[in-house]
Amino acid sequence: MKIRIILAMTLLLLEVTSFAATQPNIIFILCDDLAQGDLGCYGQKLIQTPNLDRMAAEGTLFPQLYSGTSVCAPSRTSLMTGLHTGVSPIRANREIKPEGQKPLPEGTVTVAQVLKSAGYATACMGKWGMGMFDTTGSPLKVGFDHFYGYNCQRHAHNYFPNYLWADDQHIPLDGKTYAQDLIQQDVEKWVTRQATQPFFLFYAITLPHGSFRIDDLGIYRDRPWTPLHKTYAAMVTRLDCDVGRLLALLKSLKIDDNTLVIFSGDNGASFDPKSEVGKLFNQDMSGKLRGYKRSLYEGALRQAGIARWPGQVPAGRTCEEPCAFWDFLPSAAELAGVLPPSGYQGSGISVVSLLKGGAAPPRDFFYWELHEGTPLQAVRFGNWKAVKNGPARRSELYDLSTDLAETKDLADEKPDILQKAEQLMSAAHSPHPDWPLIEKPKVKGKGKGKK
Repeated sequence: MKIRIILAMTLLLLEVTSFAATQPNIIFILCDDLAQGDLGCYGQKLIQTPNLDRMAAEGTLFPQLYSGTSVCAPSRTSLMTGLHTGVSPIRANREIKPEGQKPLPEGTVTVAQVLKSAGYATACMGKWGMGMFDTTGSPLKVGFDHFYGYNCQRHAHNYFPNYLWADDQHIPLDGKTYAQDLIQQDVEKWVTRQATQPFFLFYAITLPHGSFRIDDLGIYRDRPWTPLHKTYAAMVTRLDCDVGRLLALLKSLKIDDNTLVIFSGDNGASFDPKSEVGKLFNQDMSGKLRGYKRSLYEGALRQAGIARWPGQVPAGRTCEEPCAFWDFLPSAAELAGVLPPSGYQGSGISVVSLLKGGAAPPRDFFYWELHEGTPLQAVRFGNWKAVKNGPARRSELYDLSTDLAETKDLADEKPDILQKAEQLMSAAHSPHPDWPLIEKPKVKGKGKGKK
């Protein structure tokens, strides 16, 4: 009898161990305010990004990876919750004094919770921005075992801060240390500790968000550029360097082949394409994409998507199928072999098959909202894209198959398509007292935060 019990327990242990070995580590690197055109693998000629270019060569580019929306907090909320901004609890940046942002509400389901239920160790390093530690939106209350960095978006504007947070502990600094050094070090220490078990890392790097400061201009020091040009280029290259260090660490730990790494920005560039930075670095890729941060045109929503997983994600491929931040939660759940909690109604679809080189799953539409001042809406279905720049404004309509730059408004020529777009926008918006679709008077200085 004892022998049978021992044998059964041994078989069960072997089964659990075998299942754990099949669960890939998952790393999502989310940088801040990067333009798609800032990377060499997306056509950049002046800023050097050798590590991300190599990551792209060893993996797949996703130029139609859509962010949750076009500013920080709601875009990140969409990534964490699997909800598009028509139903998400956070649809704008909302600062709370003295420090922090409007928190994720009680009962919010996050990808960290889902993966933790599957036995994953979980951590967030960098910038959070979805609730301070004494609120329901604390990263430590929504599935993360460990946090290091900036909780508040406003605090994250300072690259030489007087403090950071380690979990919920206030860590004083001298105001002279480049924070990204400490954040990268914490990432590498944590990943090293987790090398023998499945883990999920949300690495929310603050670079290259303003304020635009860096500890070393490096190879750009003597370029015939403005100080802002040099600093911005150095910030992007520093981002690239730290991603390279993380990828090298995975190889040295011999967990490279069992780790899916996804790279993306959180929204479009913070610079108008006609600005000094936008023009020099060709951030709109010679007019290929219209718009930037705080709009809902393609340049604000399409990210520099890259996925790498040796032997699983095809190398040297460019996938032109669209996918979105809200697809991450169901995809991660499938990879981990678990389901979201009973009753969870997400907006996303698992794109594991797409990641691995297969066909895109069918879907009806993509939808976005933004409530920074006058509410904005946009919807894409097939190659049709509609943008509504205010509740009282007439919707614009574009055919992305022939007009990716959204230059020719076809609303008058295609009234039937426009009607369908407006029906989709109406159905996708879930009414919420914090996010009404009403015109708001423009007040000087409002709705233009730097987050």
